[in-house]
Amino acid sequence: MAAVASIVLENIGKQWGATHALQGVSLQIAEGSFCVLLGPSGCGKSTTLRIMAGLEQPTSGSVRIGDRDVTHLPPAQRGIAMVFQNYALFPHLSVADNISFGLQVRKVPADDRARRLRETAELLGLTALLERRPSQLSGGQQQRVALGRALVAGTRVCLMDEPLSNLDAQLRQDMRRELRELQRQLELTVVYVTHDQAEAMSMADQVVLLNKGRVEQAATARELYARPASTFAARFIGTPPMNLLALEGGRIAGSEVAVGLPEQANWLAVRPEAVSLYEPGTANTLPATVRGTEYLGADSVLDCAVGSQSLLVRTSGRALVEPGSAVGLAWSPEETHAFGADDRRLAHLSPA
Repeated sequence: MAAVASIVLENIGKQWGATHALQGVSLQIAEGSFCVLLGPSGCGKSTTLRIMAGLEQPTSGSVRIGDRDVTHLPPAQRGIAMVFQNYALFPHLSVADNISFGLQVRKVPADDRARRLRETAELLGLTALLERRPSQLSGGQQQRVALGRALVAGTRVCLMDEPLSNLDAQLRQDMRRELRELQRQLELTVVYVTHDQAEAMSMADQVVLLNKGRVEQAATARELYARPASTFAARFIGTPPMNLLALEGGRIAGSEVAVGLPEQANWLAVRPEAVSLYEPGTANTLPATVRGTEYLGADSVLDCAVGSQSLLVRTSGRALVEPGSAVGLAWSPEETHAFGADDRRLAHLSPA
């Protein structure tokens, strides 16, 4: 099999007329790692993946896979495999023929082809299904066939464009675990596109958060959650998302509550799960009024008003708090985040 390869994008731009799909995207994806391109629809994640694959040509910048500049090479010469959202299986071919189709096209010898098919089918639990047609398979089985077609080629770089989006929630969860285990077992370099933060956070060694054609932040899932680089990253990661409270004159907007943050702070941010609930009037708490509650079983999410701002609190599902109730809120200084007028994170905080 080919050597494991890293992927480097340098200042990638992509433009259609006056529309800028990507602007100055630079990435380093380590060999043997699982990298997830995450972001909302239209942010440029699929375009980035297609440029890596050679299905799109960048307007500017370069792409390196391993020690080769592949910017202008066709997909077949890049040493990559790709798994698509719609599986793209041939309905008239058996599972075995779907998996080995690419090997047949490349005229791989029959004995080598049979060996690779057998090994791949065993790896993915498809041995008993090799004679079936795609219409006789479940969604999860079809996804395994699509993955098998990518793995049988023996490439060490696999690009995946929202491959689990057609599956139901439970099957997606199971397939996430299987994909991650396969990636580690085979030491593949995987680049995976999704808009689902749960997929990104549970699978990735590196999450690349894209917004409007730019890299908002590239970091581990833990770093992205614990130290978001911008208000966009803060709001995109987390369920419920991080609270962003506008500040006016060092106070929470619409209130007399001073927060003790630097003058350049325009936003105070805190995770809903970091906020604790107290009886109203408790010392060193923030006075708030509960506007609504959402019961989720183990947890409840309270929508609280602080001045003119809304602050979500994730608390125990056993907490019985009615809308209109007065409460006290508090969190540790270490959980306080601050962002400036440019919506970027302030490096040094001095919370009171």
